[in-house]
Amino acid sequence: MQNLLDPAILFFVFGVLAGALRSNLEIPPAIAKFLSLYLLMALGLKGGFALAKSGLTPEIMVSLVAAMVMAFVVPVLGYAFLKNRIARFDAAAVAAAYGSVSAVTFVTAVQTLENSGLTVGGHMAVAMVLMESPAIIVAVLLANTLRAAAPSSANLVISAGGTAAVGGLSAGPSISVGKILHESLTHGAHLLLLGSMLIGYLSGEAGKTTMQPFSGDLFKGMLAFFLLDMGLMVARNFSDARKASPVLIGYAVLGPLVHATLALGLSWLLSLPVADAALLMVLSASASYIVVPAVLRYAIPEANPAVYFGLSLGITFPLNILFGIPVYTTVAQQVLG
Repeated sequence: MQNLLDPAILFFVFGVLAGALRSNLEIPPAIAKFLSLYLLMALGLKGGFALAKSGLTPEIMVSLVAAMVMAFVVPVLGYAFLKNRIARFDAAAVAAAYGSVSAVTFVTAVQTLENSGLTVGGHMAVAMVLMESPAIIVAVLLANTLRAAAPSSANLVISAGGTAAVGGLSAGPSISVGKILHESLTHGAHLLLLGSMLIGYLSGEAGKTTMQPFSGDLFKGMLAFFLLDMGLMVARNFSDARKASPVLIGYAVLGPLVHATLALGLSWLLSLPVADAALLMVLSASASYIVVPAVLRYAIPEANPAVYFGLSLGITFPLNILFGIPVYTTVAQQVLG
């Protein structure tokens, strides 16, 4: 309940309500982009400062390995579940979106954990970066395999009554995994986060003191402003999410819970710290609506963007912001605390 009364979360709710009422309230695109870049830069700096203080210990490496495991497990499971229920190119795209991560969800979770008095390690920002690309690579490999198959089997959908039907668009040429990897790793958001983290790591405690007014004092207000814009975006994209099939809507709601549960089990097996486990659960349960859609637009043009973008932003993102983050944090504390 306390999470729902956080000013940043309340601004998100306000944005959703304003959008639902069709208000003309809007954040200019240039300002929205600036807010996004600011949050990534501030998060990278904070992560670099924390990593400079703690160093790269074996415990930290275990958390990073756990993140990589989840980055491959989630898209594989997602595709296995969806491939015979929707068009297979759409299944690959949805698996990529849900196998990847949401930076805004992660930033919000970091703020929530810090408000709860939990120490957040800078290495989890590294984990977030590591978890971005594997799902895209898996999806592109799957799409290339589908293109090599007959079009009828590539887009085969099994309806509820067991009748075969063809969905999706005609298959296009295979896409180079190397090109996709380069595109995802050199995406502006990635580069800014990695560069800021490196700068924070190199400058250490002195840099933290110098940048505190920027990366610390302003952070909460900027996050609230950005979540207001995200609330408006959710309201605008909710109609696309509502048009999705019941299977997809169910996956958007229940899939993240399954992914978070798997992350919790892996955290328990590896004896991860509570904060690391909570953030791993958040990352595993989140879905990308920025980097992945931008890459999939040309990597898997056969997939319908309204499906994977609408689900991740219209359903999963608000559920994680409002309910998922506090639930995952509480469960991690009870199980591992």
